[in-house]
Amino acid sequence: MNSLHEIQVPASQAQGVMDHINGDRLMQMLRQLASFGMRNDSGVSREALTPTELEARQWLCSLFTGSQYQWVIDDAANLLLRREGTCPELAPVMTGSHIDTQPVGGWLDGAYGVMAGLEVLHALDDAGIQTRRAIEVVAWTNEEGSRFSPGAMGSSAFSQPDRLIGFLEAQDNDGHRFESARDAALQVTPAAKKAALGHPVHAYIEAHIEQGPVMELGGYSLGVVSSIQGVRWYEVTVHGNSAHAGTTPLMARQDALLTAATMVSQLGAEAAARNDHALRLTVGRFEVSPGSINTVADRVTFSVDIRHPQESELIAMQDLLGSVLERNVGTCTHEVRLLMQRSPTLFDDHVLSVLSAAVVATGVPHCSLGSGAFHDAMYLADCCPAAMLFVPSIEGISHNAAENTHTADLVAGAKALAFALVTLAIT
Repeated sequence: MNSLHEIQVPASQAQGVMDHINGDRLMQMLRQLASFGMRNDSGVSREALTPTELEARQWLCSLFTGSQYQWVIDDAANLLLRREGTCPELAPVMTGSHIDTQPVGGWLDGAYGVMAGLEVLHALDDAGIQTRRAIEVVAWTNEEGSRFSPGAMGSSAFSQPDRLIGFLEAQDNDGHRFESARDAALQVTPAAKKAALGHPVHAYIEAHIEQGPVMELGGYSLGVVSSIQGVRWYEVTVHGNSAHAGTTPLMARQDALLTAATMVSQLGAEAAARNDHALRLTVGRFEVSPGSINTVADRVTFSVDIRHPQESELIAMQDLLGSVLERNVGTCTHEVRLLMQRSPTLFDDHVLSVLSAAVVATGVPHCSLGSGAFHDAMYLADCCPAAMLFVPSIEGISHNAAENTHTADLVAGAKALAFALVTLAIT
């Protein structure tokens, strides 16, 4: 990781707001949000658009009621708080994340970015500073994708509103449609003005916990995220021939399971042999048919998740996957289906420079790094200049009841966010 370079930016107002960040208030808001869906093990269960998440949304709407504030909810149920600027016609500066969790999630994933953004607004009020551009704090809908698939519905629909039509029919495990859940969210937030999806955004910064161990291991309190790695998901199906386990000689079999297992083993070995520390390869799903103890498998389907920060390496891994499958298919046949493809996201140079200056202004140890996980910022980068700010995760734990970050790091992140947002909003 490279150290960040200090740059010169207008800092008087930004510094003033940063100095008014109130760590006690930030932590109180975070703990209050965590109470919506809090479990006995200190984890949080607050999946998208459930009654619990809707209660949390109503609570959010109660936090800011001043004349300079306006709550807005759009057609994807993204909930947004706008603090008006002196030039309302200018595109706003936006920050935020999400408040939905995994079925058993932590108290900071997503929530931190929303609460840090709201704390910046409190600090602006305390400092008595009015920015030229409006500042908006948003809670995106269904980032996790654990209840409705795909994830990041709200931010991806904001970036490209036509996507919403394809999301409306999505159902959860109980048969509830996303459209119905969305409508319920619209109804329970009467304080929020209804709005269409999408509008011009001057810049977007998302604060988030790292969800990995890199920053803690390096002793860093803040990280400027330069990119999000690309991903390709594949579904491989191996076709064999079912046969009796006791009567069919080994040499006469078309065993889909042994063939698929060989493919997976060989793929893992050849990926590891590339000695590429940035490469991620995961086989997370393996389904066998007919699944009988005394029958040779006639079909196996498995997933392949490949991630890398460079598009050229994703292409190389796709070629490697094809080669491994062809070389190991034996007497069976196979087919491959591309489930998802997303090129690496490179964040905006100007926003990164502003964010770099902000972390320098805090005086804490900092670094530059890439993100291995997807975030809403990935989709915002498609429609406006964007970047991300990370705070470390203790032991790299996330999507887990044990998820946590040191208070000092959470406060430092809010200070850097304040400096960066104000710098962008006063220009």
